[in-house]
Amino acid sequence: LALARSASSDRFRPKQSGARKEIHTRGLTPSGSPSDIRTRPKNRRRRRSSNKRRAGVSPRPKKYEMEQPQLDIIAVGAHPDDNEIACGGTLAKLVEQGYSVGIVDLTNGEPTPGCPDPAIRVAEAEKAAEVLGVQKRVILELPNRRLFDNFEARCMLAKEFRKYRPRIVIGFGGKTPMASPDHWQAMQITDAAIFYSRLSKWPQHFDDLPVHKIESHLYFRLAFEPQTGMENSFVVDISDTLSKKLQSIECYQTQFPPEKAYVFDRVRSVAESTGLAAGFAAGETFVSTRPVGSIDLVKTVFP
Repeated sequence: LALARSASSDRFRPKQSGARKEIHTRGLTPSGSPSDIRTRPKNRRRRRSSNKRRAGVSPRPKKYEMEQPQLDIIAVGAHPDDNEIACGGTLAKLVEQGYSVGIVDLTNGEPTPGCPDPAIRVAEAEKAAEVLGVQKRVILELPNRRLFDNFEARCMLAKEFRKYRPRIVIGFGGKTPMASPDHWQAMQITDAAIFYSRLSKWPQHFDDLPVHKIESHLYFRLAFEPQTGMENSFVVDISDTLSKKLQSIECYQTQFPPEKAYVFDRVRSVAESTGLAAGFAAGETFVSTRPVGSIDLVKTVFP
């Protein structure tokens, strides 16, 4: 599993951007008769380039796009605090192992009863990201409470995948009864955006960002949901990062005031019971969208 591999593996680390800055200029076509234009190789190349653009082939990426750092893993949630509750321990552990990790929140999570200003929720999210140590957090401008899977939402998330080029994407893996329906919509948006990220001949929908194929897609469940009966599931040991997970959730004071202190007991108990079932002090469950393979049975069974 990519999540369990040693941080010493260089091929999992992003390459540092060392591309030189380039300035692209658009020159004037030399004057001449039509016959002159047809016989000049430079003009023929220009016409072929234009034909490719009309056919939908992505042009060379812009300089600022190439400067975006590549991330090994991106976790996608509907609201700030979803990822912390579902997989905060794993994200913190990945960072400690040397991987580059990002979080994408589809909405800013507001309005909610306990938050007087959306800026406060954003500040809480930034603080939580610092606790986990993740290198990048992006909050998209889709509407909370009215989040729906549609073409615009799919493209918006796919742009982030193309921009940061993750190998693994983690996101919601099912409905959350008695909780926000945004979670179910977030799953569908994420599923589609992973597919859209690798589609060619559609550059106009993705700001001309180059295509990117995501290698692995994992589902998570919120700590409040049942963690059993899921095929292709596995447990990540978060014994050493459970405290960071809880601390990151505590950053959301507008969502978890003192009268909701029971939430932390519930998150802790689920992590401990999940971990104990796999032989760890604490754990988080993930489901692979494809069967999980192994090249070393012993190391897979006894990580």
